[in-house]
Amino acid sequence: MYRYVKRVFDLFFSALLLLLLSPLLLVIYVWLTIANKGAGAIFSQLRPGMDERIFKLYKFKSMTDERDNNGNLLPDAERITRVGKFIRKTSLDELPQLWNVLKGDMSFVGPRPLLVQYLPYYTDDERLRHSVRPGITGLAQVNGRNRLTWEQRLGLDVEYTKKVSLGTDLSIILKTIGKVLKSSDVVVVLDPNINVRLDDYRKRQH
Repeated sequence: MYRYVKRVFDLFFSALLLLLLSPLLLVIYVWLTIANKGAGAIFSQLRPGMDERIFKLYKFKSMTDERDNNGNLLPDAERITRVGKFIRKTSLDELPQLWNVLKGDMSFVGPRPLLVQYLPYYTDDERLRHSVRPGITGLAQVNGRNRLTWEQRLGLDVEYTKKVSLGTDLSIILKTIGKVLKSSDVVVVLDPNINVRLDDYRKRQH
């Protein structure tokens, strides 16, 4: 029953927040448009959602599109701007996903939508993470985020799908607010030597 009510909550609060935060969204958009040196202010990428349906996820863009002499993108650490670091540290880069929630692609709470390329690398149990709408925040995000191993992150995603409830969602939202205010567990630029992609990680296991 709650899963149906959850969608009503998502619809109401995403519309309300988009309305209330529209001045802030505009300021960030203009700020990034200038800072990103013509690379734009919005980042979009295809991600798998509920039932593995593909949708386009939106975030504020925190990096330029600067390239080396061979036309390859420079490392993330060299492309991220000061504004980009700030919006990542404060999680403001996630605000455009309110539009995804309004559309029904996402929920406020649920497993984070990962890359489409990861789909062949989930175990049967881990595929349960796609039995609910992905979220802006989730159980893994309030329990370590990118500091967790892949098994821990995906295990928490599956755990969430098995105990979706109003109490669980409220608890995750309150913990998320606390972590955002403290900027805890936020990794501004991922270290590719530590934060290995799931597909690369699973390939190494075989």
